[in-house]
Amino acid sequence: MKNTAAFFDIDGTIYRDSLMVEHFKKLIKYEVVDEKAWVDNTRDIFMTWDRRQGNYDDYLLNLCDLYVKSLMGLDKSAIDFATDQVIKLKAERVYTYTRSRIKWHLSQGHKVIFISGSPDFLVKKMAEKYNVTDYRGSIYVFKDNAFTGEVIPMWDSVSKNKAIDELVEKYNLDLKQSYAYGDTNGDINMLRRVGNPIAINPTKELLLHINQDETLAKITKIIVERKDIIYSLDPSVKLYENDL
Repeated sequence: MKNTAAFFDIDGTIYRDSLMVEHFKKLIKYEVVDEKAWVDNTRDIFMTWDRRQGNYDDYLLNLCDLYVKSLMGLDKSAIDFATDQVIKLKAERVYTYTRSRIKWHLSQGHKVIFISGSPDFLVKKMAEKYNVTDYRGSIYVFKDNAFTGEVIPMWDSVSKNKAIDELVEKYNLDLKQSYAYGDTNGDINMLRRVGNPIAINPTKELLLHINQDETLAKITKIIVERKDIIYSLDPSVKLYENDL
């Protein structure tokens, strides 16, 4: 008998920000990483996004490059300490909807799997926190307890697709009965693979791609959680451009 799975992206889908960003902040706070690097390389891009004049993905991609460079050569113990602080202080900063869905899937005996572009050491801790079946994250390669600078990514559709193939075989999954939750276009293939796709606070790019896919446009649930309300939208919801 085949099993049902629920695949969850983390950043922006479960967690209400980016685990990598929180980890970077902690490394700066504890003076493991020099704040000057962020100021010189990323602050302006962040401020542009914060004023809603830029793209959040551009900010994250820039920050990811800086993050990897900043971690090169760091001892794993320092990275693990910051990781533990993120989980201790921030792991509950999640969306009400996806937290309740994780609990529901576990109660149904489904295989609950986190698939995230965040570093695997952060994804592992979140998976343990929420007692889920399995996880996949971007693999940060260490040698002699120091980060080498090599990353095997899990933030793009191709990587997530490959991970799903491995998990299908490992757990004998029935994808037609399974669920997937994501918020950005990096999750599009994950949503396409399952019979029950759910987009959580989707980016404009993801929503447009859902509408351009004949099957996804018919079966995808769009869930928006803002302030103290959760509501659903039809994928064909009217979109407004920046210049109203």
